[in-house]
Amino acid sequence: MSRMSAEERRESVVRAAMEEFGRGGYYGTSTEAIAKRVGVSQPYLFRLFPGKRAIFLAAAERCVEDTIRMFEEATEGLEGEAALHAMAEAYTKALAEQPSRLMMQMQMYLAVAAAEEEGDREFGEAVRAGWTRLWDTVHLPLGADVDGTTEFMAYGMLINCLVAMGFPRDHRVWEGLATVPSGPCSGARGGLKA
Repeated sequence: MSRMSAEERRESVVRAAMEEFGRGGYYGTSTEAIAKRVGVSQPYLFRLFPGKRAIFLAAAERCVEDTIRMFEEATEGLEGEAALHAMAEAYTKALAEQPSRLMMQMQMYLAVAAAEEEGDREFGEAVRAGWTRLWDTVHLPLGADVDGTTEFMAYGMLINCLVAMGFPRDHRVWEGLATVPSGPCSGARGGLKA
C-alpha cells in the first residue's frame, strides 16, 4: 500500500474536520480529535495547517465549495423553474446522505458570530465570502431574480434549522413547505423538501 501524499493527508484532515466541527463546533472540537480521526499525530496536523482556525476555515470552505459544485452540477444546462427544482432535489438528497455537511454549515454561522463577538472580523469575512459565492451560484440559474434567490435560500435555511433540530418529516412545522407558491420562481417551497 502506498503512502499518502501531504495533499491527500490535507484532504483527509479537511474531511475529518468537517465531521468533528459539525458535531462539536469550533470551540467544542479539539485538534486532537481531528488528528485521531485521520490517524495522524497533532504535530503532523500542524505541519499541514498552522492552527485550529486554519483547519476550521479550510473545512468551512470545503463545505461551501461542495455545495456550490452540487448546485452547479444539478443546474447544468437548466435555468429558471427547472434549475430551482434540480437544486432543491440535489440539496434534499445531500441533507439525507451527508448530514455532516448540514451540521458544518450550522457550526460555521455560530463560529462567525462568536469570533465577531471577540472582535475577529476576518474570520467572518472568509465565511461570508464563501456564502456569497453560494448565493451567486443559486442566483444565476434562477435568472438573476433577487426575490427567487432570496426565497430559495430562505427556505433552505428554514429546512436546515428544522433538520438540525430533528423535527420529524410528519411534524406540523413542515406543512407550509409542502405547498407551492405562485410567482416568478414558484416552487421554492415545494421544491425544497427534506
